[in-house]
Amino acid sequence: MRTHRRKPRTTLVVATATVTAAATAALLVPGAMADDAAPAAAAAAPIGFGAGTTGGAGGPTERVSDAAAFTEAVQSDGPRIVEVDGTIQLDDMTKVASDKTVVGVGGNGRISGGGGLNISEVSNVIVQNLTISGSDDDNVNVQYATDIWLDHNTLTDASDGNLDIKRASDDITVSWNHFHGQDKNALLGHSDDNAGEDADALHVTYAFNWFDGTNQRNPRVRFGNPVHVLNNYYDDIGSYGVASTEDAGVLVEGNYFENTEDPFHLGEASSGPGTIEARDNHFENSGTGEAGGSVDGIPYDYDVQPAQGVKSTVTQGAGAGNL
Repeated sequence: MRTHRRKPRTTLVVATATVTAAATAALLVPGAMADDAAPAAAAAAPIGFGAGTTGGAGGPTERVSDAAAFTEAVQSDGPRIVEVDGTIQLDDMTKVASDKTVVGVGGNGRISGGGGLNISEVSNVIVQNLTISGSDDDNVNVQYATDIWLDHNTLTDASDGNLDIKRASDDITVSWNHFHGQDKNALLGHSDDNAGEDADALHVTYAFNWFDGTNQRNPRVRFGNPVHVLNNYYDDIGSYGVASTEDAGVLVEGNYFENTEDPFHLGEASSGPGTIEARDNHFENSGTGEAGGSVDGIPYDYDVQPAQGVKSTVTQGAGAGNL
């Protein structure tokens, strides 16, 4: 079994899974105003693998309301906080540069049209409090990227994937997002023949997300070990919830599965099996999943909310506008 050697952190970030939506909303970025005219960029820091992400902290803040201004701001040099006020229509996948926070204003920040966000060959990016929908490709694509935090977004109706993470990306937290209206939802690791790039990468924490009728890939994992699927709510999942394949190792912990016949399993289609350890999950009108093998230890401290309370916590707190 591989041993994941983590770079040292200067601070310890504890994943407090018992936090309520209201408590999360109280963790406002210093100086932010708690009204609809101000961005709801609430959570002060991510939990889990993306704990080192600071985004545009320390840089100027720029509010944008059209595609040209948005593109210029997210592709600028140096740290910057980009506030999205209203709906931005993107025609193509739009690259986001390093050291950026892209955050919706109130509950009104939206990215739509044929393009999504391309977080590629960069580091230290936060995407928060946005509704992203209707991309002709992925709503969010992450590749060759490190220290990424995707938090309190609503993602739906992409032609390909809602949120794909691949190609040596690492140290990522996906938290408090509402995924719905999607077949292929959250891919982690794009192909079976990419072990050379991915075997020591793809360490992702999925925490407090609402997988709402998403058919498959919630997530579908290749190579990443460990991947932590913590305190998420799964409802009406059509095909399957979590798949661990190609030597991946996934800890599925404290999740609430409802109306989900296949909560998690090993292998998928032509991809060989990985491993799954399942702990303290709750199953309501659902199967009990297929686990097996061992998973590398989670290298950060965290608490687990009892799974029975996860449905209420997540449905009240996940998605854009719920900071």
